[in-house]
Amino acid sequence: MAKKRIIYIAITGIFIIATVFLPGFSKLQKLREKNRNLKRRIEILTRANEELNKEKEKLENDPSYIEKVAREKLGMTRKDEIVLK
Repeated sequence: MAKKRIIYIAITGIFIIATVFLPGFSKLQKLREKNRNLKRRIEILTRANEELNKEKEKLENDPSYIEKVAREKLGMTRKDEIVLK
């Protein structure tokens, strides 16, 4: 009889512990995954920001790069220049 009571108490205790802690553990795992995804996104955006800053520097300081961009993206030409397509 005492053995059955100990088993019953143990099972009840395990059930209570599982009921209390499993939802919190599940939420913790979801938050960790979200944190990993956000860190990856931060890394990607940081690299993109660095590339944009480099291009900004070139556009502010490098006349040959400005000319290249104007020709390629804006279709600009020099005076008396003929464009062949």
